[in-house]
Amino acid sequence: MKAIILFGHGARDPRWREPFDRLASLWRSQHPQTLVEPAFLEMMQPSLEEAVASLGALGATQITVVPVFFGQGGHLRKDFPVLLSACQEKFPQISLSATPAVGEDLAVLQAIVDFGARAL
Repeated sequence: MKAIILFGHGARDPRWREPFDRLASLWRSQHPQTLVEPAFLEMMQPSLEEAVASLGALGATQITVVPVFFGQGGHLRKDFPVLLSACQEKFPQISLSATPAVGEDLAVLQAIVDFGARAL
């Protein structure tokens, strides 16, 4: 069974995660056959490890982690690979992969341009 993790930085203000929860809800409504879970690097729960464990308990055998970051900063270049590797070691029965940061995708960038254009 395939699953997806929407991985974000996290923040102290609980309202910061609201777009992640909306994104997960949109995913569920459009792709109900694929499990989805948000996860956070710091300051919020669940952590990446907790999300992998949760999805694994629901039967996920292939998980794709989507970093919902604008670009590849230090967290994605240094911290994220360590976390992903640790999860792969802890959950060897689950195949883990990751996409580039969403902000590096041309369609995402175009959506931001379109958003700005609608504001004019």
